[in-house]
Amino acid sequence: MDYDVVVAGGGPVGLMLACELRLGGARVAVLERRTEVDLTIKGGAITTPGAEALYRRGMLPAMAEVQRQAVDRFRAFIREQNGGDGGGSGSGAAGQGLGIVGHFAGIMLRADLVDRTAAGLGDAGPAAEIAFVAQQDIERLLGERADELGVDVRRGVELTGFDADDGAVTVRMRHGAVRAGWLVGCDGGRSTVRKLAGFAFPGTEPEITCHQAVVEMTGAEDLKVGWTATDTGVYAHGPMPGRIVTVEFDGPPADRDAPVTAEDLQARLRRVCGVDVTITGVRTATRFTDHARQVTEYRRGRVLLAGDAAHVHSAFGSQGLSLGLGDAMNLGWKLAAVIGGRAPEGLLDTYTRERHPVGAQVLDWTRSQVAAMRPDPRSRALRAIVSDLAGTVAGTTYLTARLNGCGVRYDVAGAHPLTGRSAPDLELTGAGRLADHLHAGRALLLDLADDPGLRDLAAGYAGRVDTLTARCPSRPRLAAVLVRPDGFTAWAADAGAPTPAAGLAKALQEWFAVPEGAVAPG
Repeated sequence: MDYDVVVAGGGPVGLMLACELRLGGARVAVLERRTEVDLTIKGGAITTPGAEALYRRGMLPAMAEVQRQAVDRFRAFIREQNGGDGGGSGSGAAGQGLGIVGHFAGIMLRADLVDRTAAGLGDAGPAAEIAFVAQQDIERLLGERADELGVDVRRGVELTGFDADDGAVTVRMRHGAVRAGWLVGCDGGRSTVRKLAGFAFPGTEPEITCHQAVVEMTGAEDLKVGWTATDTGVYAHGPMPGRIVTVEFDGPPADRDAPVTAEDLQARLRRVCGVDVTITGVRTATRFTDHARQVTEYRRGRVLLAGDAAHVHSAFGSQGLSLGLGDAMNLGWKLAAVIGGRAPEGLLDTYTRERHPVGAQVLDWTRSQVAAMRPDPRSRALRAIVSDLAGTVAGTTYLTARLNGCGVRYDVAGAHPLTGRSAPDLELTGAGRLADHLHAGRALLLDLADDPGLRDLAAGYAGRVDTLTARCPSRPRLAAVLVRPDGFTAWAADAGAPTPAAGLAKALQEWFAVPEGAVAPG
């Protein structure tokens, strides 16, 4: 084999997956047809699950610095719009981006209305403070990390085909071929890997055409900042100079690949906002629709999919990037364990089982936003009700929880409330936070009750499961947590729970046992 895994696509999801595989000891090549990061405007924010994943791999300081710069640019934009007044988090539309946690159909969700004591919302630690990190910045940061970890990233190289058998995959490029044990398609919504492998891709047809651009324009003084619904659609202005979004309900574009021109953008913006704006230049522009599709399975033999290759939907709510990073985190450690002989191949069956429902929820989230954006009277009545709900603590808390995936719980055996959920970022006495101990991409048994019996069980999984004994005053009843490499809870027990050792032994066997007949690593 030339590689253990070939990853098709070197965007954030492909790079994240490659980094996870390298942490697990796999030899990885990333094939990316572009020669550099695509500067076309894309997602300008990330939701908490994506920030949490990167935080768990030690990337919080880099993300925080990128966000600081983004917020500074936004404040400068607001000062310009307000004639020198920087505004504040309570200044209506002018404060959007400084005191909001996201939006639903362009209805802003105010941070001061979120009840952080609600289940899951107070558990992400510092990652919950990260939002304004653009997709290009994440791709750049992950590219640097991939280089540090020794991932073979081949830019300017495009997958043209492949042949898979029971033992390997031969991946063809324009100039040669490589042979690998596995192929993962992270090559976007029009995935070549998905099409060639024959994955079923059912879903709903598009009904809207959206344009997002950064332009130079005159006559924009009457454009409202933030998201605005009108009689003909929805538009957004900001949070950077010249950034505009238009949403029109006239069906999908006749030619998705046609160049986006200044004339077309101007006509659409005028039609939606009713302001005679003149666009004099286009720095970057793209169009998208709301077609929503998802493969029925994420694996076919030795070929797997992650990110937009597995699911496509509109960009409303900025959940797509976090969804893809979650796919990469879930698959990376499992595939690396199978390759390294630390797990049976059947472990990969849990990838579809765990991630498909999460993707389906995001597709429905975006479909529901389109329903609340339509300009017809029934939809506008619905929008008014949702707006009222978003002005309450209960409503904003619910919408924020959905936006941040707080309802996600994998089908993991165990009755403890934490089991199957993203592990809370516990603050530990003298030992930092839980995420500080997940940088290496291994599982962790956190012993909060100083129980040598539990530690002895974990010792049998050395090299696969780390052990930490610490105290957590904020969770006095929590005795122990077994955290998978992706940050999700495989098992947990409270103080006084009956036979905790039996539960831990079962979880360790289920997730980290070496296959029968294999030799344990190390």
